[in-house]
Amino acid sequence: MSKPRSEAATSACPCGSGLAYDDCCGRYHAGAPAPDAEALMRSRYCAYVLDNEPYVIATWHRTTRPARLDLAGGATTRWLGLEVRRHVVTGEHTALVEFIARFKTGGRARRLHETSRFVREDGRWFYIDGELRDRGAPA
Repeated sequence: MSKPRSEAATSACPCGSGLAYDDCCGRYHAGAPAPDAEALMRSRYCAYVLDNEPYVIATWHRTTRPARLDLAGGATTRWLGLEVRRHVVTGEHTALVEFIARFKTGGRARRLHETSRFVREDGRWFYIDGELRDRGAPA
């Protein structure tokens, strides 16, 4: 069951920043551009937590973007937390973000460890792809 908007807006952001949702990922979900690749990655994680498929798709680079996802189909997945390991600017318009996302599915705790590539075009950051280190490994 989703929270009423006013409660969600003042709740801690799911990305783990410690800020309220509206002061963190909520502003990017509302259309503001993320200032860097780490902020975009955090907002994408938050979108997965909130089943915000349109945002995940819109922030995926056009060259690697899937036609659609099925986030609602993952109703049995419960996201448990995000740890950003590193954010590296690799060029004027490129960056890497290494993270671990913890989740629970089918009663088992898991983790997704990935180093993601991002590119900035026309003032907006986009997710390109990622190298998985542990996909669904036990947490």
